[in-house]
Amino acid sequence: MKFSESWLREWVEPELTTGELGNRLTMGGLELASITQAAPAFSSIVVAKVKQVRPHPDADRLSICQVDCGEPELKQIVCGARNVVEGMRAPLARVGAVLPDGSEIKRTKLRGMESSGMLCSSMELGLTETAIGLMELPDDAPVGQSVRDYLQLDDPVLELDLTPNRADCLSIVGIAREVSVLTSSKLKSHPRANIAASITDTFDVKIERPDACPRYAGRVIKDIDPTRVTPIWMQERLRRSGIRSIAPVVDVTNYVMLELGQPMHAFDLQMLEKGIQVRFAHEGERLELLDGQQVTLDPETLVIADHERALALAGIMGGMRSAVDDETRDIFLESAFFSPKIILGKARRYGLHTDSSHRFERGVDPALQVKAIERATGLLLDIVGGKPGPVTDLSNHDFIPKRAAIRLRSAQITRVLGVEPDAYEVERMLRALGCNVTTDTEGWELAPPSFRFDLSIEADLIEEVGRIYGYDRIPNTAQAFRPEVRRQAEAKTSPTRMKKLLVDRGYQEAITFSFVDPEWERLITPGHSPMALA
Repeated sequence: MKFSESWLREWVEPELTTGELGNRLTMGGLELASITQAAPAFSSIVVAKVKQVRPHPDADRLSICQVDCGEPELKQIVCGARNVVEGMRAPLARVGAVLPDGSEIKRTKLRGMESSGMLCSSMELGLTETAIGLMELPDDAPVGQSVRDYLQLDDPVLELDLTPNRADCLSIVGIAREVSVLTSSKLKSHPRANIAASITDTFDVKIERPDACPRYAGRVIKDIDPTRVTPIWMQERLRRSGIRSIAPVVDVTNYVMLELGQPMHAFDLQMLEKGIQVRFAHEGERLELLDGQQVTLDPETLVIADHERALALAGIMGGMRSAVDDETRDIFLESAFFSPKIILGKARRYGLHTDSSHRFERGVDPALQVKAIERATGLLLDIVGGKPGPVTDLSNHDFIPKRAAIRLRSAQITRVLGVEPDAYEVERMLRALGCNVTTDTEGWELAPPSFRFDLSIEADLIEEVGRIYGYDRIPNTAQAFRPEVRRQAEAKTSPTRMKKLLVDRGYQEAITFSFVDPEWERLITPGHSPMALA
């Protein structure tokens, strides 16, 4: 999980340096893999405004630009980018600037015309691996300001290597919760009002397999503006988390996934027929995915479909036919909870691994779906406008995971950890984790929060107490060991003794693979139906 420190600090503000924060996360069980800057080193690159563009007299593919970079006189720049237009703002590397690759910008002549600098693409700044044209900055970007300062490119980016059981930390909110608990820092509240419907339009949803999809939320949003662009602040947060900006609607769904941990999808409403169906694929059914791959679906794959065809691999990837594009005016937002055992391994079956499947395989909070719809709606209305309809929320509580209460004994904490934390401190830790806590004579009874799939037995809670208390605070102690000779019944011969007896008589033990040729299996165990491996 990659994230920028500045984004995290909007949710929690521990009094720690970046290095101290990374170390605290590691000691809390969330291993820090790396700390990098949001951009490689470069200098003397500023926000500039293109005041005039005219063709180069001796080169069809070059333009002569007069550029305002905050200095008294305009700079003449020879530019080969096709997207350069009058009025745009873009990064300008002035004479003397040093780019990330180490090259220095010098005053030069291109086809006889003097150029005093270079207008830059995002690739030339080391922000992306590829780029088509200049990097376009917002119209309110202050001319003359350092691009590094304007985009806050000295922002540290942290990457965590999470264990599979900590799916709750695959989001900014999840990591912020952990930092809050580990550092006793207050988690900042971000109140989100429900977005009132301005139209009555809904889209019919039918869940044929509630055991595979216990909860599905959706919303129609009409009359969005497809010409809008994603704000630079959102593009940068996505980039720093390893996700490429594509278009506003897709970017918003990815942003909410990173922020809250809920994968989402948006369909072009005009491409849908009659209603949504959550079902398993039909035998031989085909689907063209967003990456252009044509796949033949097997009947064990859960799909999102309309009344005519499959539209998406549930929890994995959408389909090309219903994808949002530059012409889309009306969308249907989807936010669902899929059973992890239904999604597990399905992406690999089709040669895929997506951010969505990574989260659904490990478990997504089943209480998060409507909150994600509301958050995404608010962002979309700010960016592309539109008219939202009411939220459709279908839930089957018989199949939504229920969290059983867990007993935690204070004596067991001491026995396992070798320390005896103060009871008040233990209770504070447990409440900070989001548990509902009831005190009894031996300790506590707890109901884990819906986002902590990994808390199910007493040992899990003792582990939580240990890591929050601090492994470095638990002293090294030598435990007394008194070996006991156990009496063995004379009538019982151990498997180990039987093996040694056979070896003594000339036999050899063979440990074989657990998978064999089907014909061998038939000969060895006739009438048995073994499991076939893919």
